[in-house]
Amino acid sequence: MDIGLNEHHQQNVVNYLRFAKFNRGQRLRGIDAAFEDLKDSRLVEDTYTLDEITEMLDGLCAVVRGEVETELINTAHTNVLLLRQVFSQAEKWHLKLQADISELENRELIEEIAKFEEREFSAVSQKSQSKLSKLSQASKLEPLNEGGAVPLLQMEINRLNEDNAKLKNRLKDLESKATGAFDEQRKLKDSLEHTQAELKARSNAKKYGSDVSELEDQMAKVKMDLKKSRDAGSNKVASLEDDITQAKHDILRLQAELEQAQQELTKKFNETSQYKNMKQMLTSKNDQIKELRNRLRKYEPEA
Repeated sequence: MDIGLNEHHQQNVVNYLRFAKFNRGQRLRGIDAAFEDLKDSRLVEDTYTLDEITEMLDGLCAVVRGEVETELINTAHTNVLLLRQVFSQAEKWHLKLQADISELENRELIEEIAKFEEREFSAVSQKSQSKLSKLSQASKLEPLNEGGAVPLLQMEINRLNEDNAKLKNRLKDLESKATGAFDEQRKLKDSLEHTQAELKARSNAKKYGSDVSELEDQMAKVKMDLKKSRDAGSNKVASLEDDITQAKHDILRLQAELEQAQQELTKKFNETSQYKNMKQMLTSKNDQIKELRNRLRKYEPEA
């Protein structure tokens, strides 16, 4: 069963559903215990007066109300703790997450989640591959083209996006150069080891004299070249690391500026007359839909 998330995140959702199911069961057992307590302690006679029945029902209502209220409050608070964990992780990466509260009243999606929970916790469930595409799709209003500050903000956002792409390409180039420097250093080290092995082989064969002296000179020269290459490579790697760090900081700075520009663009758009009229129309339509649903429930009540 797929709800539009990767395997890791989907497993976290399953763990949360298991936690919520356990808490829900605890509260239901408390309500059952309240009814059993009423039966055992109060329902001991054959006849009761109206006042006695009213008193018993009021007491039972108070107990059930307390259990339900406690569960609702606890659920709200645990959801806040869960959101706090997610938002804290996002803020470490300079991300700003957004939650669409209106989707929490989407009855169709709630029913799909209920089906997902039922399949996950069923003992004989079969892992179907149906996807909840609606969970990953959210309709959004398209911005209106207007004059004034809106086009300027859009141009600034496009410029920041271009600068961000350039910095990412520069970071890739610097990483490639660093890899090349490490490869060159490795080749020089391999050459030194090869020369040392050749010298050792000739020494074992007792070929001294000019050959040994020549090999020693070659080995000393290779060592000197390797030392110079290491020094140059270290400086080059340090410089590349500084450039990479600076590029990452520039990317984060541009992303922050991009988010600020997008927020200003959204603010300007929200102040336009077209947006206000559209929002007023959507509010009116939603009120009409709610009214029609209420009227429909009077004639066709839910099972």
